[in-house]
Amino acid sequence: MCFFAIGCDNTDDGSYVAPITLYEKVNGNWGLTNLKMVDEVAKANNIQPNEENLSTYFNYEDFKIKFNVDEKNNPTSYEVTGDVPPLFAPKGYWALSSEFQSSITGVGTKIYLYSDAQKTQKIDELRLVSVPGKTREMQIQLVRSSGGVDFLSYVFKLNAIN
Repeated sequence: MCFFAIGCDNTDDGSYVAPITLYEKVNGNWGLTNLKMVDEVAKANNIQPNEENLSTYFNYEDFKIKFNVDEKNNPTSYEVTGDVPPLFAPKGYWALSSEFQSSITGVGTKIYLYSDAQKTQKIDELRLVSVPGKTREMQIQLVRSSGGVDFLSYVFKLNAIN
């Protein structure tokens, strides 16, 4: 009797829909809500203070960044606007280290910044710390290191401006 009930079950799984990529989530205009500078050496050695809020200094409240994608959600260009000192190149091209969020703890997605459209001349690298979702908030981190040791980072907390 059980085999008969299972055999008649006709499940309709629907039609195929491409999965949502990180490119779709990162795409768009983003405004700065907070910029924090972190002294990574002081933090590692538990020395206080190890963080400084830069949001209201140097016009950073005007900081905006736009990540562009083409019609197929492939990354194209990015541009920083606002009268702010550049912490990384204010315009260029971008790509992610992975189209999808990693399920492995500690493995974050990187945002590679390039000076050319062919993406052969990498000029910097950001870490995608917090992925945009329902709240449309994102955090990216710019890390400065020497000899493979991180010594300073900037954490940008951004909100979507669409």
